[in-house]
Amino acid sequence: QVQLVQSGGGLAQAGGSLRLSCAASGRTDSIFAMAWFRQAPGQEREFVAAINWSAGLSYSADSVKGRFTISRDNAKNTLYLQMSGLKPEDTAVYYCASRTDDTDYNTWGQGSQVTVSS
Repeated sequence: QVQLVQSGGGLAQAGGSLRLSCAASGRTDSIFAMAWFRQAPGQEREFVAAINWSAGLSYSADSVKGRFTISRDNAKNTLYLQMSGLKPEDTAVYYCASRTDDTDYNTWGQGSQVTVSS
């Protein structure tokens, strides 16, 4: 099994930047891809960005494209989300998640609050 522990996040002003980290442990050799999701109050969880763990290929939601960058450090088994140009509508709890090559995202971090003030 894989365990995910998140760090980072917090409060930022509109236009500012924050970084989230997600450290993976356990069966990290089984990770096929990792992703970030977010959930704002009263809304459903939505996809933010994902990255293939070995090849590093990534894609992101249109709402964050050009502002957020997903990356990973395989040596540290850590996933990152660099968030720039933050907007109040980016306010949410952000979750990292992992999947194997034959499952959907089924392992989740504990969540990190990101609050953007206008």
